Amino acid sequence: MDKRRRQLLQGSLATGLAACGGLLAPRVSFAAQGLDRRFVFVLLRGALDGLAAVPPVGDPDYARLRGELDLSAAGGLHRLDGQFALHPSLGFLAQQWNERQLAVVHAVATPYRERSHFDAQDVLESGFARPHAAQSGWLNRALAGLPASGGRNAGVALGANLPLVMRGPTEVASWSPGRLPDLDADTLQRIAQMYGSDALLSQRLAEALAADEMAGAQSMGGARGPAGQVDQVAKATAGFLVRPDGPRVAVFETTGWDTHANQGSDRGLLALRLTALDNGLRALREALGEQWNSTVVLVATEFGRTVAINGTRGTDHGTGAVAFVLGGAVRGGRVMGKWPGLKPAQLHQGRDLAPTTDLRAVIKGVLRDHLQLPQNQIESAVFPDSAAAGYLQGLV
Repeated sequence: MDKRRRQLLQGSLATGLAACGGLLAPRVSFAAQGLDRRFVFVLLRGALDGLAAVPPVGDPDYARLRGELDLSAAGGLHRLDGQFALHPSLGFLAQQWNERQLAVVHAVATPYRERSHFDAQDVLESGFARPHAAQSGWLNRALAGLPASGGRNAGVALGANLPLVMRGPTEVASWSPGRLPDLDADTLQRIAQMYGSDALLSQRLAEALAADEMAGAQSMGGARGPAGQVDQVAKATAGFLVRPDGPRVAVFETTGWDTHANQGSDRGLLALRLTALDNGLRALREALGEQWNSTVVLVATEFGRTVAINGTRGTDHGTGAVAFVLGGAVRGGRVMGKWPGLKPAQLHQGRDLAPTTDLRAVIKGVLRDHLQLPQNQIESAVFPDSAAAGYLQGLV
């Protein structure tokens, strides 16, 4: 086969496999891992309103500032304690709270204090204190130090693109949900025969099919819409993590959390997104089965939203947010972090929930205490300018 034809076929095959739910990374040959614990990072792009997801209904200033977004009297509100509750759409998270497998970290933020989604996400994913300080992500750098893993293919990213948090020198796998109907067995066999004499293309096909098998792509159906998409990716995530020879770390993301207008309270746009997230996390637990007991899931966003409602019945870019840490390995049933209060003098710049916990402290605590990453490596390579952030103790 001449070089030009080979390049054309290779590119066509790669595109087709990606469209059908194929592997995007160079290989999917996972080595058996020495650490039998799982970690899933779920990134909520767009800035989740933490005061809606976990409303501080016991704060005397909450209802006044929230206006029509006030959830104090909402039907189906899940009370956590005298101060906090979960949004009515978060029934699965409420169940995890009752089982003491959910910890909530409120008033949390990265070191970033401006209001750009792009820059804030860069800080969250790179792990550095300022935007565009690195071209690799903290999770990729952490993979290199996993005990007995050698770092290679210890992680997988699920989505259309490889997020910054997973980019870097450590080799990872990447899987994208299918946009075309599944290929039948006869078609796959014909493709395999066609490229059987070409070692490179034959290897690519075998690896892509192996990735789909791990993700369970053939059994996920054609779910549409935000809820179906989150369910699909969550089940695929579990498909990778339950394999004895599969990765131990995964990341996926959801979008649509930028609620400037018509946010809604117990119903509406945000409530639908929260329902999709909640159902996706439920699907992840069910698909992981017994492996849930050795799993920590961290759900985080780039920053929070303003305390007060805006003129278009929504909220604007803020600072302090909320993070969820759940899983069978989590010491849950607790709202962690210091609550700053919502009085005018207590707000950041007079408008935002003031951050009192560094999100890096949450992540560092999980990496050290759950994934057993050496602390000196966390400080030197994963979060090199985070000594002052410390570690959130007792999460797992």
